[in-house]
Amino acid sequence: MAGKNGGTLIRLEPGESGNPAGRPPGSRNRSTIARKWLEAQEKVKNPITGQQEQLSEEDIMTLALIKKARSGDTSAYKALMDSAYGLPKQDVNLGGELSVRTVRMVKDYGNEPDPEADAGH
Repeated sequence: MAGKNGGTLIRLEPGESGNPAGRPPGSRNRSTIARKWLEAQEKVKNPITGQQEQLSEEDIMTLALIKKARSGDTSAYKALMDSAYGLPKQDVNLGGELSVRTVRMVKDYGNEPDPEADAGH
């Protein structure tokens, strides 16, 4: 089966890896590491109340963002609103027509092509 750029795709047997070296067992991904550091605690002055408090790094950054928003930073306000309430829903107009062939191609993406199905189109 021909692959991208004229290469050949090789079917792997069940349980066989295409990247045997892969990621070392037990290694953590970036989001796991980021969450660990965002949970780290620190005794700091709360920028809103002015009191010394034990806060997580996530809390410290959120309070700093709130302080910026309160001083008129509209980007900080938007970031807070999007974080707290989610992004506004948006409609997407694809601007095209779907044909039976297009739908079949999407449905069969990744499967072997069926020459008989495309013979009449």
